[in-house]
Amino acid sequence: MAFRAAFSLLSTLRRPVAVLRSLKQPGRTRPAHYGMQLRPLHGTAPRWSARLLTAEEMFGRRSMQDYLKKLEREYEESLQKANSSESGEGLEEEQLRAMRTRIHRMAPLVQSLRELETNEAELREAEALLTDDDPEMRELAALDIQHGRQHVQALQHMIMELIVPDEEVDLCDLVLEVTAGVGGQEAMLFTAEVFEMYHGLSRHLGWSFEVLEYMSNDLGGLRRGCAGISGPCSYKRMKFEAGVHRVQRVPRTEKQGRTHTSTMTVAILPHPTQITLTIHPKDLRIETTRASGAGGQSVNTTDSAVRIVHLPTGTVAECQQERSQLKNREMAMKVLRARLYACRLEEETSRRYLARKIQIGTKGRSEKIRTYNFPQDRITDHRLGRSVHHVEDFMLGERLLEEMNSALQEFSNQESLLELLGENV
Repeated sequence: MAFRAAFSLLSTLRRPVAVLRSLKQPGRTRPAHYGMQLRPLHGTAPRWSARLLTAEEMFGRRSMQDYLKKLEREYEESLQKANSSESGEGLEEEQLRAMRTRIHRMAPLVQSLRELETNEAELREAEALLTDDDPEMRELAALDIQHGRQHVQALQHMIMELIVPDEEVDLCDLVLEVTAGVGGQEAMLFTAEVFEMYHGLSRHLGWSFEVLEYMSNDLGGLRRGCAGISGPCSYKRMKFEAGVHRVQRVPRTEKQGRTHTSTMTVAILPHPTQITLTIHPKDLRIETTRASGAGGQSVNTTDSAVRIVHLPTGTVAECQQERSQLKNREMAMKVLRARLYACRLEEETSRRYLARKIQIGTKGRSEKIRTYNFPQDRITDHRLGRSVHHVEDFMLGERLLEEMNSALQEFSNQESLLELLGENV
């Protein structure tokens, strides 16, 4: 999303310095699009617990410049080796294939770096025109410098996104699990609202949302819910939602108007493909029972509920959402696969985050990440130290939640980039 936004801005801001030179000629008039209002890259000014560096600050670091030069050298060397090997000398077929893949991945980054160099040179030329004798030329040069700097900034953001490598799981779909925590009925009511908030986010982003489990109570609250979410970069966009969510408000069941504090937990599990995770049938114990709870005429009269146990790890997944045993088995397997994959990744993730002094978070179930304060109409994300208002709008799962997720992703990318450059974060 951020990449597409940056690319869109680049196409809007293209203004070669040659336009300024041509305006010096007699009879030329000012273009109609001069002075147009451009949308800034960031519309809000969040209060960060650790300061988010600007693109200019990142590119001003010596370590960043050295790293970019190193990447350009690697690209040129790989290109030369690949070309010489195609002429019949050098690498074996497998090595050549791997090198071509690397060249293909590095090409957009190197192209953006060269475009940045070109635009920075044009910007310097425009700055030189500020000393021109013609007042109109100086005015046009000032406007061109403003647009040129935004263009350079957009390129810098794009380059930083291309440098930070995607994790293997970032391209996965996900399984969402929500569980009521401390607070009894109020916690269950809030859990139902958060579950619906993520359903709203899925609709907003055009993702599919399939309910796998929904254990409700008589008041409309939710003890535990589970859903499969599929869409482009869905896990990458949702992974920072995992943790403990806290709500402060006057519950429906409160007679004296006192504010209560309740919690619920969110787990975001990457859903692997058959290739990335193989489960042997001999390692599974599958049990069928009659579904419990309120249902239709036949939900409690057939053995439709399915419970699957992964014997080597003791991991359990259950489903009684559908009347069909086959459908419930399919859904339970989907949840089991996601849980096993998450366990396998947990060790690697904890090792990587343990080395950081400043963390977005381990995305663990025990970590309090956000507070929803209804009396003050405020949502605070504790990892960023950032607060936004309009709780009801936030709970729709649309623009405000998407912006919060984008801020978390941007801060996480900065940490990853600094780590890649070998700097302390």
